[in-house]
Amino acid sequence: MAYPDMTSTVHGFWKPDQHLPRTGEKAFSEALRNLSQPFYVVDVKGHIGVAQNGVATLGSFKKPASDSYPLLGWSPPLSLESFGDQGFKSDHGLKFPYICGAMANGITSTTLVEAAGRAGMIGFFGAGGLSIEQIESAIDTLKNNLGQLPYGFNLIHSPNDMDLEQKTVDLYLAKEIRLVSASAYLDLTTPLVQYRIHGIHRNDLGEIVCPNRIIAKVSREEVARKFFSPPAEKHLQRLKEQGKITNAQADMARMIPMAQDLTAEADSGGHTDNRPALCLFPTMKALRDEMALQHDYATPLRVGLAGGIATPESAAAGFAMGAAYILTGSVNQSCVEADTSPLVKKMLAEARQADVIMAPAADMFEMGVKVQVLKRGTMFSMRGAKLYEIYRTYDRFEDVPADQRKLVEGSFLKCTFEMEWENTRSFFIRRDPSQVDRAEKDPKHKMALVFRSYLGQASLWAKSGVPDRAIDYQIWCGPAMGAFNEWVKGSVLEPPENRKTATIGMNLLYGAAIISRLNGLKIQGIDLSVVPGMVSPLTEAQISSLFHR
Repeated sequence: MAYPDMTSTVHGFWKPDQHLPRTGEKAFSEALRNLSQPFYVVDVKGHIGVAQNGVATLGSFKKPASDSYPLLGWSPPLSLESFGDQGFKSDHGLKFPYICGAMANGITSTTLVEAAGRAGMIGFFGAGGLSIEQIESAIDTLKNNLGQLPYGFNLIHSPNDMDLEQKTVDLYLAKEIRLVSASAYLDLTTPLVQYRIHGIHRNDLGEIVCPNRIIAKVSREEVARKFFSPPAEKHLQRLKEQGKITNAQADMARMIPMAQDLTAEADSGGHTDNRPALCLFPTMKALRDEMALQHDYATPLRVGLAGGIATPESAAAGFAMGAAYILTGSVNQSCVEADTSPLVKKMLAEARQADVIMAPAADMFEMGVKVQVLKRGTMFSMRGAKLYEIYRTYDRFEDVPADQRKLVEGSFLKCTFEMEWENTRSFFIRRDPSQVDRAEKDPKHKMALVFRSYLGQASLWAKSGVPDRAIDYQIWCGPAMGAFNEWVKGSVLEPPENRKTATIGMNLLYGAAIISRLNGLKIQGIDLSVVPGMVSPLTEAQISSLFHR
């Protein structure tokens, strides 16, 4: 441990009342981990000592009492509940400012959402890519199992299937789902606006009450601006014409933001713009302040942080920058509660930070939108890129050179193009018949649907663990996964079968508290960063002993 310059770091004096100060690494480690008590660093005859009782007098350099010790630094008690925005936690019924983000195809399962809710956090069910019937089943399960505990559902932008987005919104309204995570939006849509302002009214005090809340997940400033703004007039007019809102409700909607809470999504798995958190978050905070001033809302706007949060240091950094909450994604996919295959969890547990790559997105294939996926152990990214190259180059599959057609049919589709088209056609006959009508008139669109079918199935093969399709697995993953694996290496959390959602969340928050204490002391000239194992992962039993007595 580095010893400070005594002449420049004495901040006052400390007087014991029960115990004398202790010295040594063990004493410091135990005191730092005891977050419920203050942490005093004192000079004990030329050695650094630590205490957690007694009385500290700051800024007084008069002659101290004979039993006093020079105070070199101090840290107040630090509760994990003190992290983040207190209003955010109160509004959403949370104990901790921690969100388990939605992972599509139900990978963020009802079991995972339940685990988060029961731990004082919140999870969002991964509704993207699921049928209305599957989403409805998940709603019934969570309503029955969690009751009034916090939970939410995902609403993903579906530019190629607006009918599905509308049906999902209709289901959420019918089932009284009051909180959604809006993700992958390139622009706001009428169904999203409808969800937000459904049931808007004034209470007995004349205050505007909007029952439905949106937590937007955004990586672009221009999109964030729309979420922090009231609904656009075109959407309000359309909803009025459809008889879904009244003139009075439209007037009230002009006075509220589309989303009070917005997650600045940095370099994450799945849909991402690979933005660095250190640049993105301050920009979103500045935009928050600008929009709050411009619109003079009755409620404060808040910004959380996602993307790359997988270690105590990254969690602490997010809160240090002023995040109202933090959101994790990739690390939860390797948890026991995640609804994906054991093989995928094993692959994720072995990932390093460089083992990720961008690949074409199934839902926005024609637009060239990409998602971040695991590269190690799968050829999905290369095969997806090849399909997009073919789509961009040729107007019909028949125009593709014979060797490339053979590659696609033999290795990717494992059947002829026409056979795969029949499977795709059957899917869209049920899902959206207009896509079939268009494809039968436009061979390029037909090619796009078949290629999208491969991309979409690749994520389902991974989730189900289809053995002969392992090389094609699409596994959404950001560099956070590698950082997490490095942190837990050699600990109880290294094997995926030991990774539980709440245990990981509590470890990140607890570690962030330790890091915050260390950084506060370092500013005062006390460098304890070399204390070994200070933020090593704790077991589930240790977590329970510390915080659930």
